[in-house]
Amino acid sequence: MGSELRVSIAGASGYTGGELIRLLLAHPGARIQQVSSQRFAGKSVGKVHPNLRKFSDLNFSPLEELQPCDLLFLCLPHGESSKRADWAATLAPRVIDLSADFRLKDAALYERWYGKPHLRPELLGAYVYGLPELHRAEMRSASHVSSAGCNATATILALHPLYAAGVVEMDRTVVEVKVGSSEGGNESGPATHHPERANCVRSFMPAGHRHSAEMIQELGRGRPMTIHFSATSIDMVRGVLATCHAFLKEDLDEKAIWKLYREAYADEPFVRIVKEREGNYRLPEPKILAGTNLCDVGFVRDPGSNRLVVISAMDNLMKGAAGQALQAFNLMCGFEETTALGFPGLHPI
Repeated sequence: MGSELRVSIAGASGYTGGELIRLLLAHPGARIQQVSSQRFAGKSVGKVHPNLRKFSDLNFSPLEELQPCDLLFLCLPHGESSKRADWAATLAPRVIDLSADFRLKDAALYERWYGKPHLRPELLGAYVYGLPELHRAEMRSASHVSSAGCNATATILALHPLYAAGVVEMDRTVVEVKVGSSEGGNESGPATHHPERANCVRSFMPAGHRHSAEMIQELGRGRPMTIHFSATSIDMVRGVLATCHAFLKEDLDEKAIWKLYREAYADEPFVRIVKEREGNYRLPEPKILAGTNLCDVGFVRDPGSNRLVVISAMDNLMKGAAGQALQAFNLMCGFEETTALGFPGLHPI
């Protein structure tokens, strides 16, 4: 692979697009060719993403003016990527889609959770599910990757070692995620107006969250399962904290559980097992992960029952979106997987 690949971002004016630009500007093997925005066409990147002032002289182009490139990132609203799949294929031999359009492999599962038939069901199998910890080998040879959802990523990474080992009941897991306001994107609305959003702990999706479909697909792996998932927005900008209640089939002690997680994640560059005996950060905390591509995972064994509480934390705009997409880019294009993703976070913040 050449030393510098031409990359473009369709829909680069949102929070995820801004994070992608920031990361790619520091990538030694990538050159950003174009970034698109219908709303901000002709304006400079720095006017929309003020942290990038003087770091980029790019201007936004209309979507229809994007030119062929080596890899195209799609940061378009849900439903747009499936409408533009053929167009994207004419622009780039490799595509990374950050929407939910191609995450699921089963058209029936998509229709169940999204409430309508998929527009291009014949393409569902063409996209590798973009969670490197589960699909790294496939991603290395993929031409199309569908980046995993943020809530799904936090939940799947928390629970994967348990489900892969078959040690938890398949129909009783309960998950509640607390998420920051950036998960809702940069388009304002009545619920995101500051007087309405500030100081809130708002259960906005107590049941029926679409990311549940990804959890069923990736944790179940064809086995019947149910996951009881709820989402709550809290007064934070970035971050996801997933609290997962899984129920063990057998009486595993903490040593055995540690072994499962170490075997699963010992060699993973972006997953840390966090379970300390003392200090303020004994268990995963999204605050210290802002701007990083890390997912911290920890657990507590309930001594009074077969319940295991697994907690995971990450930045929804990074490991839940742009950072994970860049991780996919590195794998697809032959770069070291951690390239341009080494930021360790800030403390205090």
